[in-house]
Amino acid sequence: MSAPRIVTEPMGGGALARAAVAGTTPPGWFLPQPRGADAWRSHAEAVRSAFPGARWLETLRPAIAPSGAAAERLERVASGHGILVTTGQQPGLFGGPGYTWLKAISALALADRLEREIGIPCAPLFWAATDDADFEEASFTYVNIGAECRRIAMPRLGPEGLVMSQMPLGSVHEQLASLLDATGSSAQGDVLAALRRSYHQEATVGGAYVGFLRSVLEPLGIGVLDAWHPTVRSAARTTLNEALERASVIDEALALRIVSIERAGYRAQVARVPKLSIVFRSTVGIKERVPLAHAADAAQRDDLVLSPTVLLRPVVERRLLPTVAYVGGPGEIAYFAQVGAVAEAMGAAVPLVVPRWSATIIEPAVDRMLGRLGMVYDDVRVPHAAERRIGERAMPAIVRESVEELRRSVEERMDAVANAQQARRLVSQEVIDGARAQMRHRIERLERRLRAAATRAEEDAVRDLGSVRAALVPQGERQERRLNFVPLLARHGDPLLAQLKAGAAMHAGMVIGTR
Repeated sequence: MSAPRIVTEPMGGGALARAAVAGTTPPGWFLPQPRGADAWRSHAEAVRSAFPGARWLETLRPAIAPSGAAAERLERVASGHGILVTTGQQPGLFGGPGYTWLKAISALALADRLEREIGIPCAPLFWAATDDADFEEASFTYVNIGAECRRIAMPRLGPEGLVMSQMPLGSVHEQLASLLDATGSSAQGDVLAALRRSYHQEATVGGAYVGFLRSVLEPLGIGVLDAWHPTVRSAARTTLNEALERASVIDEALALRIVSIERAGYRAQVARVPKLSIVFRSTVGIKERVPLAHAADAAQRDDLVLSPTVLLRPVVERRLLPTVAYVGGPGEIAYFAQVGAVAEAMGAAVPLVVPRWSATIIEPAVDRMLGRLGMVYDDVRVPHAAERRIGERAMPAIVRESVEELRRSVEERMDAVANAQQARRLVSQEVIDGARAQMRHRIERLERRLRAAATRAEEDAVRDLGSVRAALVPQGERQERRLNFVPLLARHGDPLLAQLKAGAAMHAGMVIGTR
């Protein structure tokens, strides 16, 4: 099978994320991104100076449980006083959408490039947020089968608020069968076997996610950290207690930062919840925010399990790991404007966030359909534009020419009427313009109906267009934000991963600021 084609995309996202990447946000919201090898080396030296020896790896080894290439790389980095490039994502069914994997490959490429450019050992690490309690987000995924974008979902088997690491998975036999339908006759049995091993009836939602990620990412040299593992919770406890003890100061800092963001014309990514801290508490895995009024007491209670909210998590990570940069998507980049305020209120190091690589994968079969349609990828991204092109191509030339002749004739006759009545000004110019606009509208409406009828007659082209859209812009969304990655990986395997790593390597060079 021929290899797919990879199209690099602009990152996208809201105005705040775009401004952050462009470096045009007000000073102090984000840690400035280093530019060039010397600046990155200086930043890396500052990060590694706070992590003497390999204690961080020994402390968190049970939560990472590295093996193979990932273990070898992490050992080399820890023993060589190195640094990490991290990224992460909360659980998604069967590994989640494409951007989860693009994040991981972006972190790998940046770690590779940094190590080569600055001469300091560097490894990628994926932070699997199994402490997340958003089951709705974790319960579904999408695949495309022909022109259909099919939603695959699993039922909830645990209570509301239960962390994904403890949420029972149950049987997902039917859901897995739907995923395999989308995979087709794949030659890459390894990834499907790993999926079956991970997503078994006795697993939890978070455990299945971590297991599957490790099976795919560890051979690439990417370690996966299970965020709800007891060693992570224990290591983070000091920082979480500090966040509770300074809860009122942090809350005020966040309120001020949100005011600054809104006055600058942006929208804060994470809303402030009055009277609640940015620390979760739980006793049986069901999370709730610690109220500000109870924060000091919660910091002293050993019976509570504490975990960070999204605005505290990067600060916790920066305390636990020698993270030189976190690779994030648009939403994450936007909320790092608030993360900086949390870090400053705690007197902690402000974490650095850099943009992930964004891409669309165009398989050979989809490329052939584009060729039959006489279109390119950009043509199918705009709603209705591709249908218009099919209709224009299908409409008989004599009909198209007759419509154009009708349009020219109406314009000429309206000009004649306007000129003829000028001497006596029988009606105003607005009346003439209104009549002209109505006739133009009727001609355009007639043309649309003719084009639509011609399009319906092009059954093969319409079917191809539906399949192309389902593969590239499913439900009008970017492919990476909607479709599950497993069918693509199962069909194309190592050649696809090699292409993705090559594209991410080019992006990493731009992030570092080198050619």
